[in-house]
Amino acid sequence: MNTNVAPHDTAAGRRVPLAPIASCQSGVNPSATRGAEPARRSDNARPGCAAQRGAALLMAMLIVALVATLASAAMWQQWRGVAVETAERTRVQSVWLLTGALDWSRLILRQDAISAQTVDHLAEPWAMPLAESRLSTFLAGTPGAGTGDDIRDAFLSGAIVDLQARMNIGNLVTGGTLSQPWQRRFARLFEVLNLPNSELDLLVQGMLAAYPKAGTTAAADAPLPPTQMDQLTWLGLSPRTIEALKPHAALVSVFQAVPVNLNTASAEVIHAVAVQDPGAGASAATGLDLAGARALVEQRDTTYFRNTAMARLALTQMGKDEGLIGDSYFGVRSDLFEVRGRLRLDDLALEEVSSVQRNGNAVSVLERRRTTVTAPAPGGLDYGSMQSRLGP
Repeated sequence: MNTNVAPHDTAAGRRVPLAPIASCQSGVNPSATRGAEPARRSDNARPGCAAQRGAALLMAMLIVALVATLASAAMWQQWRGVAVETAERTRVQSVWLLTGALDWSRLILRQDAISAQTVDHLAEPWAMPLAESRLSTFLAGTPGAGTGDDIRDAFLSGAIVDLQARMNIGNLVTGGTLSQPWQRRFARLFEVLNLPNSELDLLVQGMLAAYPKAGTTAAADAPLPPTQMDQLTWLGLSPRTIEALKPHAALVSVFQAVPVNLNTASAEVIHAVAVQDPGAGASAATGLDLAGARALVEQRDTTYFRNTAMARLALTQMGKDEGLIGDSYFGVRSDLFEVRGRLRLDDLALEEVSSVQRNGNAVSVLERRRTTVTAPAPGGLDYGSMQSRLGP
């Protein structure tokens, strides 16, 4: 049946043939199949075909863009997962390596206590800093030790610092009561460092407020008890004052007075502590001048003091009063140390500072602080700047 004819025309009373329907797929007139004339394209007569081909091309481009977006998102998620896992593995490895370095330091201090029970000085093994070294050098010759890329790219450095080479800020408060002798000595330290005396008053008032007497509670507006030097800003000290104090003062404990080690202390610390208090044979506080303290340091660097009596003898030979070296304020042995370690692994550097206390042959950890540096500078710890901040 021919579908290309229209129904009867009511006006003319006859059938009117319709135009042949063109094919958008082939673009050929169906009448060409009758052999009347050659097949011809009729695109110009059918503009809808070009619109259909444009829509199909646009749809294909959208599908390709969607697939590319999904593929890139999947690849990014996979890369991010690998990066997070790698960073976490590096962090865990670094923590374990620094823990091993801390245990190594504790072993060194324990061995030092066994070999030299009464004297600590700067010529002992614990006082020698460890320059940045490949971790593989410590594992060379160890059975079963790996030498993979993770180990070859790991660098370890560190140092052990005597905390008793510095004046303990906790000595200012004993049982919630101000210690006048130690306040006098800290005033001499502030003076030699050219620090404002007003900040010493803030330090004293803040320590008394933060550490009240036993059986009493701190006031509601009292500052939190500081446990490290940087937290002294809570008591009103400026960052500049804290940085100037760090090589010569420490915040170790407020439960007992900590004497200064004559064999490791700086000349500024010895100058500040070597004072004869009023009532101990002197009408007013007299102390060792800075030049005399430096001369004492030069002598102890040549031959360390085995006891405080040797230091008194050295003062007498310099024409100074031997009473300036009191056993309540000075000693030649240390039990409090700071262990500083730095591990550089690939693009991650992890620094750890630990406070340890030696009691007999046992060495216990009092505090551990960790700092992560994402873009470290090669070379390990800068011992020159570190010693200027932390003291000898």
